[in-house]
Amino acid sequence: MTTINLLDYYPYYTADCFIEVTDEVAAMLLAHARYEAAYQRRKYWNKAHYSLDRGDGIEHDALFVSVSPCEIYERKVTYEQLYAAIASLPDKQAKRIYAHYFLGMSKGAIAKAEGVNKSQITRSIQAALTRIETFLKKVL
Repeated sequence: MTTINLLDYYPYYTADCFIEVTDEVAAMLLAHARYEAAYQRRKYWNKAHYSLDRGDGIEHDALFVSVSPCEIYERKVTYEQLYAAIASLPDKQAKRIYAHYFLGMSKGAIAKAEGVNKSQITRSIQAALTRIETFLKKVL
């Protein structure tokens, strides 16, 4: 039998609390402590301020608060209004807004693809944003 201090394993203990456990349990606790220390060293070495574990979503769900049904509905309405505003634009402006903001293309890349000057794309996108703003102010 091995004596362990629960204060070392549980953060809510405020004073020493010694108990006797079997050697197998003590060995498992020691192995886990070594594994955690190695994991913390790997995170420090890789400058990772996030988990290095597999991305199966469990940690994301634990770290971020789930969205309420009301918030989901508000986002849906907002997206619908945004898409309606983009749909009200002339075809060229809508395509340019979509390419720049949704596909992440630069204004230069859009200009090259369309065979026009970059300043034309910039003015077109700015005019489209002004129209979207006006549309959303009317809706809201």
